[in-house]
Amino acid sequence: MIPAALRRGTALGAVVLSLLTVPAHATTESTAPSAAPASTLPRPDLAGLREVLRTAQRQGAPGAMARIDDGDSVLSAAVGVADRATGRALADADRFRVGSISKTFTAVVLLQLADEGKLDLDASVDRYLPGLLPDRRITVRHVLSHRSGLYDYTNDMFAQTVPGFEAVRTKVFTYRELVDRSLRHAPTGQPGGAYSYSNTNFVVAGMLVEKLTGRPVATAYRDRIFTPLKLRDTFYVHPDTALPGRHARGYLTPDAPGAALVDATRQTVSWAQSAGAIISSTRDLNTFYSALLRGKLTSATRLRQMRSWVPAGTAQAYGLGLRRRDLSCGVSVYGHTGAVQGYYSYAFTSADGRRSLAALADTSNNGAVHTTMLRTLESAFCGAPAKARRDAVTERPEDAAVTGHR
Repeated sequence: MIPAALRRGTALGAVVLSLLTVPAHATTESTAPSAAPASTLPRPDLAGLREVLRTAQRQGAPGAMARIDDGDSVLSAAVGVADRATGRALADADRFRVGSISKTFTAVVLLQLADEGKLDLDASVDRYLPGLLPDRRITVRHVLSHRSGLYDYTNDMFAQTVPGFEAVRTKVFTYRELVDRSLRHAPTGQPGGAYSYSNTNFVVAGMLVEKLTGRPVATAYRDRIFTPLKLRDTFYVHPDTALPGRHARGYLTPDAPGAALVDATRQTVSWAQSAGAIISSTRDLNTFYSALLRGKLTSATRLRQMRSWVPAGTAQAYGLGLRRRDLSCGVSVYGHTGAVQGYYSYAFTSADGRRSLAALADTSNNGAVHTTMLRTLESAFCGAPAKARRDAVTERPEDAAVTGHR
């Protein structure tokens, strides 16, 4: 658990914890676009938000929804269905698989362990997991910022979307088996080099959590995040295949155009684990990211380190398990996106954590839907209809389930 002094945000954390060096090619928050507080943001555009969701539905998502928590106000919208067989409407209460949003949860646990003096972010992974990786230059910080050079094993695993998924749907992997799949390939870069997204990094991060706590990641998530924040809809059930309680079913889009959607709801997600197996809701995701950016989960020092950025594609950057997206209105928001078979998810908050958006489309492997759903951020934080903003850039959904259809 977080020491009481750090939870209260007292000066003790600043005395005990030393600032670590920011990589030379990283950008700090002061050089990023506007970190505007929620109080200065335009009002959310609910009509524009609904149109984004309807567009995603027209593009092939059975359903789509979004929730904005803005101070004491809650705005939500949903279209389509949570279950194609029954026709039940998708609603804000539905739980879903969040994919790579799980990476932020994993990073938070490691940053808490750093706060407690149990982890040095700039130490070699080999110090804690001897012999796991072939290059002792790879540090914990490299892993959390996707700068380790470790190959992403999911590139091979899901080269063919539906066959790849069906081959692992019910499998249970060990962490080491997943790392070994990565190590069959040459590194993609040098440790500490450019950002290169790899699920392998957060498999290693999960191994670090379990080694340093002596407990499963499920226990660390529950005791350090889920329970303190009262996240009633958030679970880590691996290797169980079912989502508890009311939930949206997830539908995987096959590679062949026009092929029938595949219900991918029941799966172990063992191929991802600490890189992408958490289940949550829009309410809980907003609560989590708001708490994180408001300094309720780590010391101020660790949060600053989490927000030391390296370039990570068009209008975005990556910190330690945290994405920064730079919107067309000049505002930056902080969170993560997720893709796991059947689900695209999005969760971001303002710099002060007061306005948060979480959104879901209950399909995946559909690049048009992914790009469209990113426009929910514009409606939530920029206030003007998305069509009035700059043209959307089609993005490859790299988070978690990387699949053949783009």
